Amino acid sequence: MLIHRLILKSRARRWRKAAGAEVPTVCVGNVTAGGTGKTPFTELTLRLLQDSPRWGMSNLAMLSRGYKRRSRGFQQIMRDSSAAFAGDEPLQIKKKFPAVTVAVDKNRVEGCDFLTHPEKLSAGSFKDGKAMGMKRASVRSARGCKDKDIPAANVIVLDDALQFRHLHATLNIVLVDYNRPVFQDSLLPFGRLRDLPSRLWDADMIVVTKCPRDMDGWEKTTFASKLRIKDFKPAECTGTGPDGKSVTLLFSYTDYLPLEPVFPETDPRYSYSKSVVLFTGIADDSPVKARLSDDYKIVHSISFPDHHRFTKGDLSMLAAAVRRFPISTLVTTEKDAQRLLDCPSVPAEVKERVFMLPVETAFESERELEIYRTALDKLA
Repeated sequence: MLIHRLILKSRARRWRKAAGAEVPTVCVGNVTAGGTGKTPFTELTLRLLQDSPRWGMSNLAMLSRGYKRRSRGFQQIMRDSSAAFAGDEPLQIKKKFPAVTVAVDKNRVEGCDFLTHPEKLSAGSFKDGKAMGMKRASVRSARGCKDKDIPAANVIVLDDALQFRHLHATLNIVLVDYNRPVFQDSLLPFGRLRDLPSRLWDADMIVVTKCPRDMDGWEKTTFASKLRIKDFKPAECTGTGPDGKSVTLLFSYTDYLPLEPVFPETDPRYSYSKSVVLFTGIADDSPVKARLSDDYKIVHSISFPDHHRFTKGDLSMLAAAVRRFPISTLVTTEKDAQRLLDCPSVPAEVKERVFMLPVETAFESERELEIYRTALDKLA
């Protein structure tokens, strides 16, 4: 464990010295393995950038690793891409933000370079691949990218890039789950931390996600103390970190939207049922269960591993659940819906009644929203 800590400290030092991209970048990251709400917060960031007087008419891009995708190297994601090709989260974002250039690349430096200089994706631009530091496999993958008509990005939102030590973003946001304060957790495999809790102090802003709605100042101050932030002022959203530097701390909650059909064949009448069969393949489905329990009776629940690819056996299990509970609605998450759409032989009885539960992230107060919006407007 000591060696692991030393490695993480070394990576953090390299990250602090890393160069930035040629255009402003916003990194949405965390120190916890899954479940902090990065995708909804990335979507919130894109919405605010699109509504911004400064960036609204610019070319916005989102770059992700594309966790568990089957494609390699740099790839542009289209609305009709498959989840296996794109990764479920990038595909979900592209469908919600068709005007945003969505791309995946494990190498964030390389990905930002392609998004900033899309002309390098042309077949004749790879002679200097070694000079760019690109691996041969990456050169081949980028050369084979289907759509070269990518506008040069003016701003890039980086999904989960805090641990990528070769790129230092312009604005670094670290998310913390309200239900799992990082200083009360342990490093993997004994806990859920993928990085040192002290990485919080590398952030330009810390955002607490999945909070109860309408938190008061005392509740926010209490949570700030759990993060070892002293002298927190709720009205100003600032406090003092262990290193004596000022810390901006914002609080947000998850807003669940009405159910949406997954397939064209889905019968909207099933959404009026008062009982549901829930199936998920995410890191933590307890918030989804809690939300659905407010309006529905969960008669059956099936939990798969995070980013699970559905098999024929899984689809048969869902069909059996439909037959067992014939008047219940089948509900899943947005991410799971992307992977379900990839399946070539979803039973008709499943298609007929499966819905997804969309989510959005919102700040606890107008003041917190304004602070974040101002930070985006000041990107340079």
